[in-house]
Amino acid sequence: MASVTGRFRHLCRAGKICARAVAAQVNDKVCTPRYQLVTYCRGLENPIRDGHIALPTMSGMTYSEPARSAAPRTGSPASASSSAVLARGITIYGCGQDEAALFRQMAPRFGIMPTIVQEPVSEANIGLVSGNRCISIGHKTKVANSLLLALAEAGVKYISTRSIGFNHIDVEYAASVGITVGNVAYSPDSVADFTLMLMLMAVRNAKSIVLRTEVHDYRLDAVRGKELRDLTVGVVGTGRIGVAVLDRLRGFGCRVLAYDTVLTASAEYVPLDELLEQSDIVTLHVPLNTDTHHLLDRKNIGRLKDGAYIINTGRGPLIETEALISALESGKLGGAALDVLEGEEGIFYADCRNKPLESKTLLRLEKLSNVLISPHTAYYTDHALSDTVENSIINCLQFESGK
Repeated sequence: MASVTGRFRHLCRAGKICARAVAAQVNDKVCTPRYQLVTYCRGLENPIRDGHIALPTMSGMTYSEPARSAAPRTGSPASASSSAVLARGITIYGCGQDEAALFRQMAPRFGIMPTIVQEPVSEANIGLVSGNRCISIGHKTKVANSLLLALAEAGVKYISTRSIGFNHIDVEYAASVGITVGNVAYSPDSVADFTLMLMLMAVRNAKSIVLRTEVHDYRLDAVRGKELRDLTVGVVGTGRIGVAVLDRLRGFGCRVLAYDTVLTASAEYVPLDELLEQSDIVTLHVPLNTDTHHLLDRKNIGRLKDGAYIINTGRGPLIETEALISALESGKLGGAALDVLEGEEGIFYADCRNKPLESKTLLRLEKLSNVLISPHTAYYTDHALSDTVENSIINCLQFESGK
């Protein structure tokens, strides 16, 4: 039992399963698992060999169409389900046009009948569950407990969130009303590549260079950068994404330090305090939970070297934003590159060009020439999006089949 438990702890830190689900998974003979184990398979390239269902795309519309039968793929997790006579229904909420196209393309191969809903799941559109036991949701909107109860009463037994993180769902409450929650795994390379891009842009003053060039200021003063080989990079969190970042950093010849509560990677692990004090760049790759909320608070930001850079492609609340802004405005920090931000909900993924931003925090950060902001887009690549859709379908089918 100890070795099994240890393996699940390793998976927890690798971002494949929620830590609190370990006991439920290990003891699945005596209790119902609360969350589904999701394994990322590097070999999944999501080839679309079959035909697709062409449906009109209209704002606010939903679509539902039976999937055609397709030959099962040898070795595929969906082999058993795709050969079924009757298609399984899945309601997909908060589905953008890019995801919708993939769901429709993959439906014949997996033998599913998708009901695609553009809006996030809510009590107003809960009727679109239409008797389906499984639903798929996005990560952009928080799911209230009252909504979870309503979903349970509508017959929903499984929610696949198209994200690695669970922080928008109360998974404990979901389990209490009979709903299993599963996450998806996708290519860690998407976030790892983006993280390295942000590091390079930060240390080479890319924002300042671009802004100067746009107004025809081609002087070199104040834009001299640094080389990664001369710096120490601290990687906080060595799950799949953290390890992918470590692998990339080795090619730049820089010194790399690592911190995690479980030592799973081939890296120079040090205590968090030591990492913060020695690193020129600190990059965050830990899940958001009660232990990591404001991991970089005012005290820990104060431990950073003068002129250090912070990179965050994890979750916004990992950083105490007010403390970060103070350190940036005072000159304590050399810069920051943030793909995620506290209070991003309702702003990121929205077109705000013709309306005033209400977030004073975001406005203050955007005014700083040494701060890069991107709208939670590190994960967003062709490969990762295809992984996300395919694995969300697989999760639902495996739940239906009792796996």
